Amino acid sequence: MTEILQQSIPHDAHAPRPLPGIAPLDPAEWLVVDEVFGAQMAERAHLLKERRDEVLAVTPEGRAAADELLVFVLDWLARHGEGYDIGEDEVVRPDGVRVALRRDDPMFTLGHLVQEDLCLMEKRGDEHVLSAAVLCFPASWRLGDKIGRPLTAIHVPVPEYDEGLARRVQRLFDGVQVGRPLWRFNALRYAEPDLFQPCPRVAPLYEDRLDAEGGDAVPYLRSERQCVLRLPETRACVFSIHSYVIRAPCQVESGTTSRSIV
Repeated sequence: MTEILQQSIPHDAHAPRPLPGIAPLDPAEWLVVDEVFGAQMAERAHLLKERRDEVLAVTPEGRAAADELLVFVLDWLARHGEGYDIGEDEVVRPDGVRVALRRDDPMFTLGHLVQEDLCLMEKRGDEHVLSAAVLCFPASWRLGDKIGRPLTAIHVPVPEYDEGLARRVQRLFDGVQVGRPLWRFNALRYAEPDLFQPCPRVAPLYEDRLDAEGGDAVPYLRSERQCVLRLPETRACVFSIHSYVIRAPCQVESGTTSRSIV
């Protein structure tokens, strides 16, 4: 068990919001550095070294978007990334760690630069498909089950993701504009604080397992700050996930728990 806990969550994770619960986001506030930056980044480095095949995937079709995303993030950090020093061949992070810019391995490099997990969604036919990702901190899903799959298949077996919600989410990805990102959050209860919590796509729903274990007493609250933005050249959508885990301050009402839209 690895315990990396924030002191608080900057948004009200208990506030009920109808799915998908999207709101506009200031582009300058996209990526976040919080008080556990160093600890989370060390955990990311460990996972990328020891479990790369489980936390990183790039389809052949997703490579161009992955290349663009690395350039996009470096430009964003140069303009908005407080504590970052961006060089030609390396980046010095806010915790002082130097990261070599491996442009031939863009998602791996991104995984060492920012706290957020980064998923690339690209339109293929009528739906967006998960074409590349660095996902070190999955909340009850496995990258290997989702890579290369469209939105509707990615959300099996989430019961809330019915036909109506699927249409709304697809319209969201179709409609997000360059320079006008969106964001949402969720709230999830966990018995353990580990950030790396994958599970098979066909596993029982996590809330069902919590109910069986006495979910009201589950000690950890996990909330993901999820953002969606569009890259200007490939037009891929970036789905970023910043994970917060705290000791649950009070009971989380069952009606407030939601899942990621990816």
